[in-house]
Amino acid sequence: MLTGLVCTLPVTPAYAATTPAGWEAGALGLSSAQRLSQGEGVTVAVLDTGAVADHPALRGRVTTGPDYRKDGLDPQSPKWGVHGTAMASDVLKVAPKAKILSVRVLNDQDKEKINEGHLVQGGAGAIANGIYYAVDHGADVISMSLGSGAVGNYANEDDLAAVGYALSHGVPVLASAGNSGDKLNETSFPSGYAGVIAVAATDRSGARAAFSTVHTYNEVAAPGVDILSAKNTGGYKKVDGTSPAAALASGVVALMLSRNPNLTPAQTRAILTGTADHPQGGWNALVGYGQINATAAVKDAASPPADKTAPVKYQGKEHFATPVGTSKTTHPDMEQSLWLTGLGAAGVGLLLAVGGLLLVLGGRRKGNSGMAAMAPPSGPFGA
Repeated sequence: MLTGLVCTLPVTPAYAATTPAGWEAGALGLSSAQRLSQGEGVTVAVLDTGAVADHPALRGRVTTGPDYRKDGLDPQSPKWGVHGTAMASDVLKVAPKAKILSVRVLNDQDKEKINEGHLVQGGAGAIANGIYYAVDHGADVISMSLGSGAVGNYANEDDLAAVGYALSHGVPVLASAGNSGDKLNETSFPSGYAGVIAVAATDRSGARAAFSTVHTYNEVAAPGVDILSAKNTGGYKKVDGTSPAAALASGVVALMLSRNPNLTPAQTRAILTGTADHPQGGWNALVGYGQINATAAVKDAASPPADKTAPVKYQGKEHFATPVGTSKTTHPDMEQSLWLTGLGAAGVGLLLAVGGLLLVLGGRRKGNSGMAAMAPPSGPFGA
């Protein structure tokens, strides 16, 4: 695995203005990929905390959409666009001639509730509104370096419907897998939604980064450690997380779509997973189908596999909830008599267990009286 900077592409004005590339350039194979495409004609919607459009790495490439977070901050605030500016620059690092549509759906302070690069949702409906806006305003790719990632997390019907809207309009959706792999490893949305390409993070060795969430929804991986990214206040900083991994992956998709604008989301997914550097066995929950190979993906974009996805009639058994209108994502309240009965049974069981324990302890005390001076017993539980 190459870990150094091997990009030898002749410098163009667009590329020179982007964030300096690091080890991820060699890991993804950007040198050869950018000879084939640099993202011309492609718009990547970055749904995040906002992007500072006049940063040298972004200047002339960013269109700013609405602010669905609605927290009163503006682009002049140093608390505005910290994460989003970094992610936009990572997209352009891969696809320097692409355009960025920045839609603010998060507040940078939200991430403090979880960890760096793994953000919670902003206001109710912010992400769904951002997706709809992006699709309706020319986005070719949607990049979401964010996630809900809380214990007891659940799917959001509005967000899921918005993802479906994007896919049905031919717009691939990518999201970061989550940064809780070294903690509670919580399920994260939107990466967990069907149709979303979930991106895990790798380290310099090409293996899963220690923080990257391990889950069956992981499809591909990209570098996510020490990724030099633009700062909203100017300059650059190194960022860790599945956030930069998703942004870099979105840049690769921009390269693919620039080479073949007719790629469908299904074809995009098939090419990314088919050309990735597969782990042993072809797939695992750590890195999905493996780290993205940008050069192979861009080459295959020119002659993609046939898209055989289409609506089909369900041929299985009738589901008990159809057609009575019961929601597929919520559950009815449990009858009070049932849970009270269960609670009572649990209480009785707990009392019996405590009583048995007290009897055992009482017997041990009687048996041990007057024996304190004896040596401890031999065997596996002895001294």
